[in-house]
Amino acid sequence: MVASRLQTNRERPAWQNLDSGQLVLLGAAGTLIVAAVGSVAANGGPDEPTPAVIFGVLIALGELFRMNMPGGREVAPISTAGALGYGMLMSVATEQVSYSALQVVAVTTAGMLAGSLPHVAVGRSPRLDAMARRLVVAAIVAFLFRPLTGLLFDGSLSHGEWWAALALMSGVAFAAFSVDMTIAATIRAETVRARFGIAFKDEFHAGILLNCATAATGMLIAVATSVMGLAALLLFTAPILTTQFAFRRFAAVRTTYLQTVRALSRVTEVGGYVETGHSRRVSKLSVAMGRELGMTEAELLELEYAALMHDIGQLSLPDPIPGGATVLASPAEQARIAELGAAVVEQTGVLDRVARLVRRQSDPYRSAPAGDEAAVKPPPLAARIIKAANAYDDLVGDSPDRDRSAAVLERLRLDSVSEYDPAVVEALGRVLDRLSFVTRTAHRRL
Repeated sequence: MVASRLQTNRERPAWQNLDSGQLVLLGAAGTLIVAAVGSVAANGGPDEPTPAVIFGVLIALGELFRMNMPGGREVAPISTAGALGYGMLMSVATEQVSYSALQVVAVTTAGMLAGSLPHVAVGRSPRLDAMARRLVVAAIVAFLFRPLTGLLFDGSLSHGEWWAALALMSGVAFAAFSVDMTIAATIRAETVRARFGIAFKDEFHAGILLNCATAATGMLIAVATSVMGLAALLLFTAPILTTQFAFRRFAAVRTTYLQTVRALSRVTEVGGYVETGHSRRVSKLSVAMGRELGMTEAELLELEYAALMHDIGQLSLPDPIPGGATVLASPAEQARIAELGAAVVEQTGVLDRVARLVRRQSDPYRSAPAGDEAAVKPPPLAARIIKAANAYDDLVGDSPDRDRSAAVLERLRLDSVSEYDPAVVEALGRVLDRLSFVTRTAHRRL
């Protein structure tokens, strides 16, 4: 079902895959671009052309070296810092500069387009919504900062006025990135069907450090250029460049971890212990259920790891379980498989929390009658999700039979008194209904 949806998305034009939030964002960015280009053209070109060209080149280089962060987030910190610096520039080597906020938008647009051309030439299409968000950040800074500096400061700044200017820069940058995170959370909530509060929390944790570094670099560029001239761009872009390489390495390490876990999860398939694609299906189903239940991105990552390796303990069995369906094994055998799998995961030395989920994924939801104070505490939510997702796929597999799927789901509901968390089973039902609806819609379009 998921594969059909992805195949359909690939065959449709790119703009048809955008949700309503992305379309509104692109519409706003397009309006800004038209207004900015029209304004600059009406004035016969940019005011203060030398800074415009140099900052435009910096923004283009930043777009050329953009990167992808965990969660599919495209970022270009050098480009964003350059745009912020240009939007907050007050003077060049103590010589005052004066240009409109629309010119900042126009220069930022030109730089972003120029930096994206090499990517387009080699077939790496840019993320239009990510580029639009970067443009909106630059526009917010320019439209807030440039009019306010004209009202609050007159001529060259004294020592005390520079502190006031820095405070203004900080406030404007904070406002811009707050709007950016709100937009990103809105789009992400609609795209992955997550709650807005959870999506905003994820965006905050994913971007706060990089946003702070980007804003600080933009402010540093603006201040240093006022004293040292445009040569300051070469010197003070270095910190954000170093930060970008550090974040790129972090993203690469996280990607390598996930690839390693996915490869390890296939060992049980290659050995004939489980059906082909079982671990991947359980993982995708578990993550969808986790989102339905409001789990954060960090929790979903641990859930994905644990779901991929939930059957690794089967490698210890002298004879494979028929079809690899652990749901048909005895409770003692299920617990033994889970314990051995957790021991394997613990050998990594860095996935202790994932090992705990693998160990608890065979535990029943209630080990004593409801209301009994002696009942053992239920397993973690992620472990309860894996238990339900694994049982469903053990009994359904990759079968498209909707009647079979409905019968298995009803069986899980009947076992919700003790074995499965009722809230998790209902989340599974909603996910399956949604996937079924998407598949039917895709087939009608085809």
